[in-house]
Amino acid sequence: MGVINTTPDSFSDGSQLGCSDSGRFRVDVDQTLRRAETMVAEGATFVDIGGESTRPGASAVGIGEELDRVIPVVEAIHRNLDVCISVDSSSPEVMSAAIAAGAELINDVRALADERALTIVSESSVAVCLMHMQGQPRSMQKTFHYDDVVAEVREFLQARVDRCLQAGMASSRLLIDPGFGFGKSVTHNYRLLRELDALAAIGLPVLVGVSRKSMIAAVTERALDQRLAGSLAAAVLAMERGARVVRTHDVAATMDAIRVHCACRDA
Repeated sequence: MGVINTTPDSFSDGSQLGCSDSGRFRVDVDQTLRRAETMVAEGATFVDIGGESTRPGASAVGIGEELDRVIPVVEAIHRNLDVCISVDSSSPEVMSAAIAAGAELINDVRALADERALTIVSESSVAVCLMHMQGQPRSMQKTFHYDDVVAEVREFLQARVDRCLQAGMASSRLLIDPGFGFGKSVTHNYRLLRELDALAAIGLPVLVGVSRKSMIAAVTERALDQRLAGSLAAAVLAMERGARVVRTHDVAATMDAIRVHCACRDA
């Protein structure tokens, strides 16, 4: 899953895909489409488009602005590329518009906690990735607590899965994500990575997003643009423990790691 951030304050590369216009960030749709084309050529099965940063300390974005950032990109990719379009949003309005524009997966860091979002997704045919987050993006890395992070993340995800099933969604439409970096310490993140098979045991595809994150910097002491090797190591460890989708900023290198992992597994 290739990451496409259409935000000026992304922790990674979103500001490269647009410019400020009268104080408001404007997405360059053609440039973003070229980024998606490159990712597909490098092997991406999904492209994940986000119009609101969920990095620690991120500010909220208005619905209108998020729609302006995301929907034209979804429409352009849907017209031009054969790839599964994922939209990273918790907004029911954005979800509805994205589904109408061609999105096939909703990637919600709040795991459809908003009942309106649950209704919109359940009444569609799209898939959804349910992610664990303790707290909210603006404050999630300031205050958090777990007695047993693996057990508590699993319990949360199972509860959200059960709620989706109760809403009439087939299990084949569901993915789960432990939410690395979302209200968790470095130790919490690495324990979740070490014991990821406990989440895979839920029986649904596990999506992991570790690419370039601070959990990589914490042990490598590398700057943002120097975290590829650490990100690949974490991705392979995740795959060994049952991950089925790897969300990454570096598609070509991650695909090489996936191919080597699969060759070893299948030998």
